[in-house]
Amino acid sequence: MRDWAENQVTLALVRHGETRANRERRYLGKTDESLSPEGIQGLLSQKANGCYPEVGCLFSSPMKRCVETADILYPQLVPILIPEWEEMDFGRFEYKNYKELQGDARYQAWVQSGGILDFPEGENRDSFILRCEKGLGNLCRELERMAGRQGGRPAQAGAVLHGGTIMALLSSFGGREYFSCQAKNGRGYLCRMGWQEEHVTGKVKIQIEVVTEI
Repeated sequence: MRDWAENQVTLALVRHGETRANRERRYLGKTDESLSPEGIQGLLSQKANGCYPEVGCLFSSPMKRCVETADILYPQLVPILIPEWEEMDFGRFEYKNYKELQGDARYQAWVQSGGILDFPEGENRDSFILRCEKGLGNLCRELERMAGRQGGRPAQAGAVLHGGTIMALLSSFGGREYFSCQAKNGRGYLCRMGWQEEHVTGKVKIQIEVVTEI
């Protein structure tokens, strides 16, 4: 295994800007919705205030709201897409808000479980977390390839993703409780990340330390 100190990067995890569904507090998962005009303006305003750190390379979920956010925040960079970072499939709850679901017994059971139960006809949280973890492992491997091609990887990387993806990654690798690391639209966390790859199994071990909120 390589030394942790040899494989470190500052990683900015940024949630995409606001969409119409976000404003209406809908469960927005597999629906590939673009940013709203208000969401675009919010990102531009926060960018003008110096909210976002400089990065040398950029990664993103392939969904529209993330790719559009990446283009607004870092127009000089072409994001590397991580398919495993698509948002969770909310099944029967998809694109509905709590008012529309009040009469659904399965929704009430899900709420009473503290969000632990699977989404009816949707995605299992454990499976979602596993694919998010796989996506971060692929990010680390891409940084390794950059180091080989360029003679050194960027010291700072950015990732534009979904709120659920951020929660999955920080609960898996950052020692956080899943629901404790929710991020508002256009916000997120600046982190230090270190990793090792096991050459026998090919698995990547990752550690994340949150430095500050974005």
